[in-house]
Amino acid sequence: MNRMMAIVEREMRKFFRSPALMLVSMIFPLVQLIVLGNAFGGKLRDLKLGLVDEDRGTQALRIREAFDSVRANMRTFEPIYYDDEKKAMEDVRNGKIQGALIIPPQYSRRVYEQDQPKLGLLVDNSDNFISSALEDSLTQITAALNNPTVEPRMLQQTVLQTVELYPYIEYMKFLLPGSITLAIFMSVMIGGGMLYIDDKARGVHEGYLVTPITKTELVLGLNASSAIKAVMTGTVITFIGSLLAGVGTLFHFSTAIGLLVMIMLTALALNTMMFLIVVRVEDPLVPRAIFGILNTLLFFPSGAVYPIQAFPWWLRGIASVDPFTFAVHGFKSLLLKEAGLSAILPDMLYLSLFAAIALSIATPLFKRTL
Repeated sequence: MNRMMAIVEREMRKFFRSPALMLVSMIFPLVQLIVLGNAFGGKLRDLKLGLVDEDRGTQALRIREAFDSVRANMRTFEPIYYDDEKKAMEDVRNGKIQGALIIPPQYSRRVYEQDQPKLGLLVDNSDNFISSALEDSLTQITAALNNPTVEPRMLQQTVLQTVELYPYIEYMKFLLPGSITLAIFMSVMIGGGMLYIDDKARGVHEGYLVTPITKTELVLGLNASSAIKAVMTGTVITFIGSLLAGVGTLFHFSTAIGLLVMIMLTALALNTMMFLIVVRVEDPLVPRAIFGILNTLLFFPSGAVYPIQAFPWWLRGIASVDPFTFAVHGFKSLLLKEAGLSAILPDMLYLSLFAAIALSIATPLFKRTL
């Protein structure tokens, strides 16, 4: 144990002498959390929607009033009034407005005669997010126009009432579990895998040949030091990220204990995986080359950015064995759902088993002789 701790002490001293290395492993996940958290998942506002009123009747006036209500309250879109349908279509094509609603002639008369009144919506479907938002908003307005003015006393239609278990979760909060996992992975990649290859290239490991340190002690020492760095990084990112995202569950005692356990197990699993990847690598450029591939292959299929249920079958297969998936699920259960340890028990078991298997395979592959 003393010999193994000597390796840990040497690695930690080198780590703390490089504050830039510590910052690099922390800054990128925080920047990603802030930028992606605010750039994705927000509610679309202040879209420009053209309105071409070719009817000028009382029912067209109701549509104008509904548009003014949306502009004053939800602010989903701002109506731009046109007299010419071709001009509105040209502005949609040129990107000056995001869509246009066409109220055809005789619309009010058809409404009163119940003669299949129709409205035309012209959208720029090159951006599906904007076109879908406009369609949803105008579908709601159309449904409101079709409702009877006087509600019947007896409910004649089935009504679905949705009960949400949790308060509204902004995308920045949704992204926080993935950012914590990514921070741990970056710490393992930079403070573990890359330093290990650099030390081997500089001949540092040759010095261990004249010591009584065994191969097992050397492997355990290198993995323990890298895991400690990752735990420190994960703890800092969890605290700062929770404050930035406004997640208050961090300060609950049971949640804090669960988060600490998840950080430790995630650090062990990702570190042993990285050690298994680089244990026989000699070229210091290899881990730098595979960093982007590993980041894409592990982070995005984990459900950190988009639900796994939307993936094709082959990508779901990757997600089912990806340690990122179980880490993200565990952090999400603790931070966003306030679940207990029983909810993350499968995640903890998988990460522990993954770390044990990876370490047991990497140890015999480690060559102490040069």
